[in-house]
Formats: sequence, structure tokens, C-alpha cells
Amino acid sequence: MQRRLMYFFKIALIIQLFIGISAWAGQDASKLYLPGDITQEQAHQVMAAAVKKAVDNKLLMNIAIVDAGGNLKAFMRMDGAFLASIDIAIKKAKTARSLNMSTYELSKLTQPGQELYGIEVTNGGMAIFGGGELIKNKDGLIIGAIGVSGGSVAEDMSVAQAGAAVMSK
Repeated sequence: MQRRLMYFFKIALIIQLFIGISAWAGQDASKLYLPGDITQEQAHQVMAAAVKKAVDNKLLMNIAIVDAGGNLKAFMRMDGAFLASIDIAIKKAKTARSLNMSTYELSKLTQPGQELYGIEVTNGGMAIFGGGELIKNKDGLIIGAIGVSGGSVAEDMSVAQAGAAVMSK
């Protein structure tokens, strides 16, 4: 009898959980969206511009886009891009957003003797070389960031800047 009761309790719990998840999924999506966040459509535009720049320059890149909160919004690993660059691209985007500066600008502040020397070992690791850029809208509001990895630092920066520039036009 006790086993049967536990069985029905588990079934009831699963049903209740399912109903709760269904209700949550049906909520107004704006409640899960921060004002100033990059939209999915905007992220696709940024991604398209970055990919175009990479393709035009015959580069194989990993491209990550995060929202205003630093959460991954879009990602692409181009065919043949380095596997190690997956995490690097994501870290570049998150680093740029969390410190509100490009990772190239950050790199200058992380040199020995500078005030942010050693910051790369904090927060689970930060990227302190170029390829992470803030994404700002036409009004200059930060709506996210892009991180690119797979080429030289200059190539990563060029692709990231091409993607980010789309939103400020």
C-alpha cells in the first residue's frame, strides 16, 4: 500500500511539475527580457556582418554574442575553426561586457605594473587580448558584446568590430 501511495505521489509531482513548466513557458516573454538587451534579430544581424567579414578575409572563426547581462545569445563555429577558440570567443564577449570595454583596451590595463594586472585569473578566467567588442545601439546604449577567436588578434578584432558596427549605424 505504501509503495502504491509513493507511486501516485511521484506521478502527481511529475504532473504538477509539467503544469508549472508549461505555465512558465507561456508567460509573457518580456518578463524574461531586460530593457536594453540585444534581440535575437539584432544578434543575427551582428552575426551576419561578422561572418561576412570572416568569409571575405578567408578566416575560420568562432563568434559569440552575449546580451546586456553577459549571457550567451548567439554562437557560430565556422566549419574548420579551431575547437580551442570556442571558449575563447565566449570569454572575449563576456569579458568585454562585464568590464564595459573592448578586450584590446583591457589588454593595455593588464600588463605588469598596470592597475588590472592579474585580472585574467578572476571570474573563472577573462580574455585579455583583442577580439571582444561592446555592441551599442544607435543611441550608444550597450546592448551586448561580441567575441571572436580563430585568427590573429588583429583578425579577431577586425571581425568583431565589423559585427559590432552594424548596430551603431
